[in-house]
Amino acid sequence: MRREWFEELARRVVPGRGDVRVEPLAAGLVNETVRVWRDGRAFSLRAPAAGAGVADVDREWERRVLEEAAAAGLAPPAEYCDPDSGVLLLRWAAGRTWTAAEVREPANIERIARLARRIHSLPVPRPARVVPPADWISHYLRALEADGAPPAARAAIPPAAVESRLAALEALPPGGEALCHADLHPHNLVVEGDRTWLLDWEYAHVSQPLWDLAGWLANNHLGEDLAAPLLAAYLGRAPSDGERARLELLVWLYDYVCVLWSDLHLRSSTGGEAAALAESARRRAARLAAAPVVAAGRFRHTN
Repeated sequence: MRREWFEELARRVVPGRGDVRVEPLAAGLVNETVRVWRDGRAFSLRAPAAGAGVADVDREWERRVLEEAAAAGLAPPAEYCDPDSGVLLLRWAAGRTWTAAEVREPANIERIARLARRIHSLPVPRPARVVPPADWISHYLRALEADGAPPAARAAIPPAAVESRLAALEALPPGGEALCHADLHPHNLVVEGDRTWLLDWEYAHVSQPLWDLAGWLANNHLGEDLAAPLLAAYLGRAPSDGERARLELLVWLYDYVCVLWSDLHLRSSTGGEAAALAESARRRAARLAAAPVVAAGRFRHTN
């Protein structure tokens, strides 16, 4: 952690007049986050990681989304936000994250469905940042080509598998649009009693609402046994065949986007961080390669 750097930053942006105390929290590929205490109050202070690579986010858009999310009680309020530097100071979100076992509990499947509906009811800041799955894929493929990154995990996924799923998705009836968090993961979820905070809104954008459900399923490595009840809880009714097909396609495409992201950011990660990222990408790629073939918008298994 860049302790002295963060201490100096905290003295400038954290409210209060007393000394600051900094505790490292997370040092990822895009951001570095610390907890700061000052005058008896706790805050989360985030800044871009040193040497962060390709920019996948729009910090000004993130600021506007955070305002809407905080007003709805979905995100802790921001005390300081500078889109130009990427520095963000939030009030500390007290609570804890779920364990892998808790993620699978029926009551929490319902809770995530309700949370997703609340996210998707948020007003969309204008101009909207609209990014369909195909655009994420194109973005990362261009970045990988420009960076000269080796194929790594995505090498196991033939382009035809991606193209057929994008075509199948396009052939379905329109799925609507909504503001999506786009990074629903237990690490971004803080629960305290009935309150649920969502952190890390930097990848938020307008997309198909089921993109968030796909992200939760893919990030937690959940199968059809939990996809079906999650979709039904989100819709408040039994899903149609088209809705089930849409979610299945989006889970596959979400995993693929994550594999591309991993391949790109593995270029700038080292040590245990790189090993964990590579293993996650390998696991996702294996799941993608084993998925049914898509033909004319319908699923069929190969021999």
